[in-house]
Amino acid sequence: MTMPKQSLPRIGMLYLDHVLRFFDKSNFQGWPDKIEQVVYHWGNDKQRFIDEVKRKKIDVLIGNVPATAYETFREIARALPQVRFIPTLDTQFSNKSKENVTHFCHKYQLPIPKTKIFYQVEEALAYINNTQYPKIVKRSYGPSNYGGYFVHKVDSAEEAVRLFAEKRYYPAYIQDFVPMKADIRVMLVGHQPVCAFWRRPPEGEWLTNTSQGGSMDYQNVPEEVLELAVRASKAANAEYWACDIAVSTEDDYTILECATAFAAFPYIRDWIGQYLMWLLAPQRFDKPYFAHKNWEELGKIDSSLLRTMRHIRFGQASHSTDTGEYAPADEQYSLLETRHVRGEEWPSEAWNFQDMHRVAGANPYSGKAQRADVIEPRPTQSEQLESRLDTGIEDFREVRARAADCYSQSGVKSETKPGAKSDSGVGQLPEPEELVIFFQSVKGIGKVLSQEIVDTLGVSGVLHALEHEPQQLTAFRNLKQKKLEAILRCWEENELIC
Repeated sequence: MTMPKQSLPRIGMLYLDHVLRFFDKSNFQGWPDKIEQVVYHWGNDKQRFIDEVKRKKIDVLIGNVPATAYETFREIARALPQVRFIPTLDTQFSNKSKENVTHFCHKYQLPIPKTKIFYQVEEALAYINNTQYPKIVKRSYGPSNYGGYFVHKVDSAEEAVRLFAEKRYYPAYIQDFVPMKADIRVMLVGHQPVCAFWRRPPEGEWLTNTSQGGSMDYQNVPEEVLELAVRASKAANAEYWACDIAVSTEDDYTILECATAFAAFPYIRDWIGQYLMWLLAPQRFDKPYFAHKNWEELGKIDSSLLRTMRHIRFGQASHSTDTGEYAPADEQYSLLETRHVRGEEWPSEAWNFQDMHRVAGANPYSGKAQRADVIEPRPTQSEQLESRLDTGIEDFREVRARAADCYSQSGVKSETKPGAKSDSGVGQLPEPEELVIFFQSVKGIGKVLSQEIVDTLGVSGVLHALEHEPQQLTAFRNLKQKKLEAILRCWEENELIC
């Protein structure tokens, strides 16, 4: 008698407009059933998204949620209690902001640089004026520093106050400066390290990002670093995970970043797909095997080839005991099954400090107990825009409305009549031609590429990318990290025309 095959859960890929896709169907090679796609369109799209998931009878939604949609997807997950999110919103808690990384590490006693987070301006300024320097100031909101662009070293109270007056980062996220030899990124699948590499700063510098001139190599990653990354992955109950760990000049290890959203070669995303298929259907798929420290050999391959290599698999060696020797013990870092836990560890009602403390309006640092010798710079148009966008706004229509207010106040020319409304009922955004001119004004960005960016993303998509997801611009041909940094500098320092 033939036993009926056990049915498989229905998988849906979670995508968002204007956000680079981490997974593709090809990462789940061998899954026999149709894999659905569900796209979140921002704005007032929550209920439509929920209804589509229900209509397609999806059991498992797989994909990362960007910081700007995190709180919305908290609500979506609550409205879909029978749907399993991979990673869970609790696992993705650290994706949203640096402050969330700090809360996560404090709870699980994971080592991080000494960090202060301030939601009240008076408290931040009091600390700035009385602490020891140097310090590191980071933009808290969002999971990535985009090549170190939103990380700043300040050597005095005057520098710190000036930085906050210019950048308007909220909350004030301030860390002790850790003199580093390097940092190490560790990527894990099922709590097993599958890739790790050093990032070393250029001589005389402190940023380790390769876009800032840093170098990288894959050899001799300390076991203590791998063990720390495993501890963090287990604490987050993460199916896949990445940690950036600082190595101080005294060989102390502290976590700088950790998240499920990270840059990874396609073959690593394939490995995650293999793992998730086994996790969801162990009766149909074998447990994958990842050779320990495989990165030491794969890292010798040119990166241009690594970017195209797919579906790499390892055979597990067997050991004969014919001569009486013992077979080697299991690998130190085993591939483990992550547990599916219902309920919430990090409910927004308790942990969304950013929105609970946010104060709307102009620069909160203006005229507040600043040192007498600090002159507050006049905010540029882009800084006015950032002051409204860098506070964790969830509703994309509100982002568009606030951006439109900034542009209308700055007097940017538009053929639209004053006070005109867009179809969504909010103030008019800048014209596409104005954004094309902006991109063309950046060295190395020609008219064809400028037009392609605006045509592909649209005005609202371009504004969203510039303020919250800059890295997605590198998906366009011939737009690499150096050009991205030039775009961001122009956007940060000047008005529409750089």
